[in-house]
This record gives sequence, structure tokens and C-alpha cells, in this order.
Amino acid sequence: MSGRDDNSAATPVLRVVLPFAAGYFLSYLYRTVNAVLAPEIGRTIPLDAADIGLMTGIYFITFAAAQLPLGLLLDRFGPRRVEAVMLVFAAAGALAFSLAESVPALVVGRALVGFGVSACLMAALKANVLFFPPNRLPLMNGVILGAGGLGAVAATAPVQLALQVMDWRGVYAGVAALTLLSGLAIWLTVPERPGSAGTGSLGAQLRDVAEIFRNPTFWRIAPASMASLGSFMAIQGLWAGPWLRDVAGLSVAETASGLSLMAAGMALGYLSIGAMAEGFERLGIPAATLGAMGMTLHALALAAMAFGWIAAPLTLSAIYGFTGASSSINYAVLTRRFPARLAGRVNTSLNLLIFVAAFSLQWGLGWVIGRWDKVDGHWPAVAWAVSLGIPLVATLAGLAWLAPSCRAEKTP
Repeated sequence: MSGRDDNSAATPVLRVVLPFAAGYFLSYLYRTVNAVLAPEIGRTIPLDAADIGLMTGIYFITFAAAQLPLGLLLDRFGPRRVEAVMLVFAAAGALAFSLAESVPALVVGRALVGFGVSACLMAALKANVLFFPPNRLPLMNGVILGAGGLGAVAATAPVQLALQVMDWRGVYAGVAALTLLSGLAIWLTVPERPGSAGTGSLGAQLRDVAEIFRNPTFWRIAPASMASLGSFMAIQGLWAGPWLRDVAGLSVAETASGLSLMAAGMALGYLSIGAMAEGFERLGIPAATLGAMGMTLHALALAAMAFGWIAAPLTLSAIYGFTGASSSINYAVLTRRFPARLAGRVNTSLNLLIFVAAFSLQWGLGWVIGRWDKVDGHWPAVAWAVSLGIPLVATLAGLAWLAPSCRAEKTP
């Protein structure tokens, strides 16, 4: 009897959490892999800084554009069907990217990838709600987010090693095959669940979204999240590698190590932020305050990068990654401040804004950096100071705007 109970408890983990975690692993790998591959791509297809920013950042804008209709699709068809189909688009985009011979073709491929993986986190979170009791959700959600962090780790040193035996086209083609297999695994493995699909109308969906965007609480929290997490995605996903090369003066191998430490720090941050919030709240410190503290530390790490502090670049990389995960607590903070029926819409609405910010910054930072000419193949320190100063100022302004909300929040 006990053995059957253990097997019953393990089944949702094996058949739900792990397949969706694999999808989110690939989503984050796609998000960050160009930090390593961009120089290799540039040797095949001529790219300036703005091209690199657009080629990589277009992922974020198609990802963001999918968020609001995604909520309706998840409610109507359920997470299993939606993500399995969407991953087919991601695989097609990765294959197209691997075959590209021009910047427009690269952009189209990345756009399809961003659209295709846009369901990976939201579908996983909805599946967890369907298959697990509320008291297990923080752990299950942490596993999903941690898998994303591991995807970011895989996009650094392991990809650098893969480049020893294949070119960037082979890497993208290989990940395209893994993406197709991941979608198939979700389709075949994840069981259907009563209530996983619904009949919510488009009109009701839009009224819910309008209610969220009219709420002043949403706009009190969203700007800091956009600036902090949006800039972290933009920098960690592309510009951190060139910064380690140009400002810190690291070799290719050392840069890969720095990116790996940054991704590992992020994975640890995602896994620990929920547990930290629970502990802080027992001490009477609200989750919003913890998030603000983390984002402040993240801003300090960004300031160190902007001002060219290179005494310990690998340590700085790890700190930047760990604190970069802190703003993710704002998903839970916002969800608490809205009716339960709006929880999914709140997450996708915040996701929309964060990914718009990530795209704008990833492309915009490339445009700013490109205003300076390279010297011996490197952009000068002043280019990095000016470009990184932009998200730094935006984050500090967002934190100042958020402060009254932190003071007003009561612990549950």
C-alpha cells in the first residue's frame, strides 16, 4: 500500500513537472545562447552591434506579443496541448535560424523561436496548479524556474565546448531537434486533467486584462520589475559576454566561465527566492520588501559593471546572476493583490511588459554601444558605462516608485 502511495505521489512529478521543466530549460537556453554564439555567427554573417541586439532581442518582442492571447489559449485548451504545439514553432524557428544566410533571415528565425517558447513558463505554472495542492506549488514552481536557470548554464560553457566539434549552425539544429522531442514528450506524457481546458470567452479575457491594467497597484510594482528583470534578461542573455571580454579583459574560456557563474547564480536565486520570502515573512518582512532589497543589490552589481569594476569579475558575475532573480518574487506579490480568478492574467500581463522592456534594452543597448568604434576588436569602456547606465537609472527610478508600496504591504 505504501509503495503504491509513493508511486502515486511521484507520478505528477515524473509526468508533469519534468516534461514542462525540460521545455522551460530549452526556453532559457534559447534566451541566452547568443551571448556565446554571436561572435561565431558574426564570422559567417556580417553583424554590427545593432544587428546583434535586434537578432537576439526579437525573441523578447514575439514572446511578449504572445502573452495576452496565450492566457486565453491556456484557459481554453489546457497547458499540455498549447505548449506541445507551440514548441513545434520554436523548433521550426531554430532550424530556420541554423540555415540563415542574412540578418533578416536570422531575425525571422529568432522571432519564431520567441513565439514558440512563449508558453513554457506560463503553461508549466498552470499545469502545477492543476496537478498539485497549493502547499506544494512553491516547490514545484521553484523546480520549473530552476530548470530555466540550468538552461542558462547549458547555454554557456557547454555550448562553448560544443563549438569545438560543430559550428553555430550545428548547435541551433541540434537544439531544434531537442525542442521537437520536448514537445512530443509533453504531448505523449502529460495526462489530461478535468478542468485543464475551459470555455472562457475572448470578451471575458479582455475585460480581465483591462481590469489589471487599470489597477494602480499593478503600475506601482510593474516599472521596477520591467527595469530590473528586463535589463537582466537583456544583459545576461547577450551583452554580459562582450562586457567580460571588453571591460574585464577575460579570454574566451574565462568569459564562458563568467557566463556559467552568472547563470548558476541565477538558477540558485530562482530556487531560493521563494523559500527566502517565506522565512522573511515569518519575521514580519513582506515579500515586496525582500524583492526591493534584492533589486537594490542587483542595481549595485549593475553599477559596478557600468563603472568598470573589474577586481573580481567572476565573483561579480555570480552576484549579478543571483540578485537578478530577485524581481521574480513580484509575480507572487502582484498575484496576492488581485482576485484569484485574475492570477493567470496578472502573470501574463506583467510578463508582457517585462519582455517588451527586455527587447527594447537588448536592441537599444546594441545601438548605444555601436555609437563608438571598436579598438582592437573591443568596444571602449565609455561605451559600456553609458549603455549600462541607462538600465541602472531606470532601475533606481523604478525602486523609488515602488518604495511606498513596500511600506504599505502587510504580510499574509
